[in-house]
Amino acid sequence: MRTLITGASGLIGSALLESLHAKGHAIRCLQRNKKNSASTIWNTDVFAQQENEDNFDTIIHLAGENVADGRWNESRKKRIMESRIKGTRELIELLGKLSNPPATFICASAIGYYGNRGSELLTEESEAGKGFLAEVCKKWEVEAQKAQEIGCRVVNLRFGMVLSPGGGALHKMLPPFKAGLGGPIGNGKQYMSWVSIRDLVEIVDFAINDDSLNGPVNVVSPVPVTNREFTRCLAGVLGRPALLPVPPFALRLMFGEMADEMLLAGSRVKPEKLISSGYSFQDVNLSETLRFCTS
Repeated sequence: MRTLITGASGLIGSALLESLHAKGHAIRCLQRNKKNSASTIWNTDVFAQQENEDNFDTIIHLAGENVADGRWNESRKKRIMESRIKGTRELIELLGKLSNPPATFICASAIGYYGNRGSELLTEESEAGKGFLAEVCKKWEVEAQKAQEIGCRVVNLRFGMVLSPGGGALHKMLPPFKAGLGGPIGNGKQYMSWVSIRDLVEIVDFAINDDSLNGPVNVVSPVPVTNREFTRCLAGVLGRPALLPVPPFALRLMFGEMADEMLLAGSRVKPEKLISSGYSFQDVNLSETLRFCTS
């Protein structure tokens, strides 16, 4: 199978490269155009190959400005939005020019789609929430769905918090927790819907091969936990106390709007489509998953 990946240098992309290569995929990586004067987002040289070498079975589109890399301001929010909308639009236009457009277009999204929903149980059928991240996810998914016009089956993968030994949000938490300074964020009641990197790469492979999957798919463990439960579990795995709650005002002072949407917000998400499609999760025990990620 010939597969094209955007955003291959990130945490998820790197893991997918290794996993899909081991499964026999011939992988090409589409990178951003780094020429300052370029009018195109993508380096289109990847399409300028020998005859029939520009044909792909599957596209995995992960690229977009990192939403957690620094405090939000209007300029940064614009880059976050445009990197996804314009990048996806241009990518689909490029794919439409191929002699044989791909059969499957898998595009990243996030459970940020649901916004801050408390303890409400959310499935793929739930409505979008409110806030900047919800708006980004909603517009990104709408743009990705346009790949249907060139004959693609489109899957929008709504990723939860990814737990991986290779980095990500978990590894930003480790220094204070290892020092015994970790604790719940705010009241700790907000839900954290997580997924292990091992399940994530298998879910992507599952989505590639199961033609019945389309539209939004929640990529989360079937066992979401509250922030307080996650905190206690991580502290227990590390053999440290977790007694110091992080006050909301301090987070808002440090991160502004991002604190309310990414740290103090929560969503209790169920992977309804994966369960009904027969996917079998490897990692449903949070303690065991955290041990794997921190050992």
